[in-house]
Amino acid sequence: MRRRPAEYRRPVRRRLSQWILALLGMFVIAGLVLFVFHHNHHEDQVKQPMMGENATKEPLNHEGLNFTKEILSASSFSRQLAEQMTLAKAYVIIAKEHNNLHLAWELSNKIRSCQLLLSKAAKRGESITVEEAEPIISSLSYLIFKAQDAHYDISTTMMTMKSHIQALEERTNAATVQSTLFGQLVAEALPKSLHCLKVKLTNDWLKQLPLQNHVEEKRNSPRVIDNNLNHFCIFSDNVLATSVVVNSTISNADHPKQLVFHIVTNGISYGSMQVWFLTNDFKGATVEVQNIEEFTWLNASYAPVIKRLLDQDSRAYYFGAYQDMKVEPKLRNPKHMSLLNHLRFYIPEVYPLLEKVVFLDDDVVVQKDLTRLFSLDLHGNVNGAVETCLEAFHRYYKYINFSNPVISSKFDPQACGWAFGMNVFDLIAWRKENVTARYHYWQEQNGDQMLWKLGTLPPALLAFYGLTETLDRRWHVLGLGYDMNIDDRLIDSAAVIHFNGNMKPWLKLAIGRYKPLWERYINQSHPYYQDCVIS
Repeated sequence: MRRRPAEYRRPVRRRLSQWILALLGMFVIAGLVLFVFHHNHHEDQVKQPMMGENATKEPLNHEGLNFTKEILSASSFSRQLAEQMTLAKAYVIIAKEHNNLHLAWELSNKIRSCQLLLSKAAKRGESITVEEAEPIISSLSYLIFKAQDAHYDISTTMMTMKSHIQALEERTNAATVQSTLFGQLVAEALPKSLHCLKVKLTNDWLKQLPLQNHVEEKRNSPRVIDNNLNHFCIFSDNVLATSVVVNSTISNADHPKQLVFHIVTNGISYGSMQVWFLTNDFKGATVEVQNIEEFTWLNASYAPVIKRLLDQDSRAYYFGAYQDMKVEPKLRNPKHMSLLNHLRFYIPEVYPLLEKVVFLDDDVVVQKDLTRLFSLDLHGNVNGAVETCLEAFHRYYKYINFSNPVISSKFDPQACGWAFGMNVFDLIAWRKENVTARYHYWQEQNGDQMLWKLGTLPPALLAFYGLTETLDRRWHVLGLGYDMNIDDRLIDSAAVIHFNGNMKPWLKLAIGRYKPLWERYINQSHPYYQDCVIS
C-alpha cells in the first residue's frame, strides 16, 4: 500500500505528546500553588505568638493527650516504659539484697530517666516518640537481662516480692493499730490547758472556805426538787465541757429561770466544778453539783459495774500497763468502766423526788429551747430518744451477740438502735418498769463479755427495749466528733448537736468546721480561761 504524503498524515503522536505536556504543566502549577499556600499558612501560625501584646489573641483549641489511656494502651511506648520500670524496681530490691550495689545503681539511674521521660510526656501532652523511647528501652532491657543472667530468675523475683508484700502488710497493720491507739490516747487524755484550769479552780476551792459554806446553803434549795421546773442532768468530770452544755442550754431558753441543772462529778473534779458554777452568772438558772463518791448506796453489793471494776482481771484489762496490742484500743477505753458513765442507769435513785429529767452528755451543744421536751407525750414509755437506724450498722444485731439463745429469743435483731446524749426520761415510768433492775440483770449475764464488748449503749438497748419513744431526728443530730460531711442545714435545724467520736471540740484534733459551734458558748472573759487556754 502506498503511504500518504506527509502533509496528509494525521498528527496522532504529536497531539498526544502535547496533551501529556499540558497535564504535566497543570500539575506543576497546582503543586506550586499548594506549596505557597502551605508555606504562608505555616508562617502565620509561627508568627502569631510573636505578635504584639496589644494584638487580639484567638483561642487555640488543642486536644490534649489522655495520659491514662496512653499508658494503658498495649502499643504505646509509655506502657512499655512503665512495665519495664516496674520490673526494674523489683530487680533493684533483689540486687541490693544480693549486695550487687553497682547493678542496683545502674537500674535506679535508668528508672529515674524513665520517670523523667514519662513526666515530660505527661506535662507537654504528647506521646513519647520512637527516638525518645528507644535508647531507654534498649538500655533498660539490657540491664534487666543482666539481672536475670545474674540468677535473679522469675521464681526468685516472685518469692522476694511476696516476702516484701507480706512485710509491708505487717508494717501497715502495725501502723494502723498504732495510729488508732495514739488517736484513742489523745481522745482520752485531758489537754494541758484544761488541766491547768482545773488546778486553778481547785486551788480556789481549797483556799476559800466561804465558797464551801455557800454550797451547803444551796444544797437544801427547794428548786432542786421542784417538779414544776425543768430539770437537766449532766454527769462529767470536764469543767469546760459541762459549762458549755449549761451555757448553751440557758442561752437558747426562753425562760432561763425555769431551768435546774444537776451535775454529778468525781472527787477530783468536785472542787473545780463547784467554783466554776458558783462564780459565774447563769441568768437565774439553778446549778447543783454533787460528788459521786458521796453516793454510799452505789456500791459493789448493789451495782454489778462496781463489782467488775474491783475485779483484778478487769482492772488489768482496762488499766494495766502491759496490754495486748491485738485487742482493739477502743475496747480497752477506761471510760467504759467509769462510774460517771454508768450513773445514767441510776437516775431515779440519784433524784428520788423528780418525775422527769432531760439527760445531756458533756459533749453536746444545745441550739434550741429544750423546754418543749418536758411536755412531750412519751405514751407510757420511759425513754425518749432519737433513733439511729438510718444506717444498717445501728440495728440491734450490730451491738449485741444474737448467737446467744437468750438474746435471740427475747429481742429482734433488726430492731432500731437509738442514741444516748440527749434523752427524756420519765422517772415515774422508769420506777414502775424497774429499768435499773433490767440493767443489772443484763450486766450479770455479760460477766464474760460475750453478749457485748463495750459501752453503755448495748445494755441500754436491752434494758429499755420496748420502752423507748422515738423523737424527731432534729432534736438530736450526732456525728460532729467524727463525720466531716454533715449537711449544714441539718446542723442548723438541730436542737442539740452531739460531738460523739474521738474528735472532741476541746481537743486539737477537733474538726475545725464544727469547733466554733462549741467555742461560742465558752466564757472566754474568765481570767483562768485566759491564763490557761488563750495564753
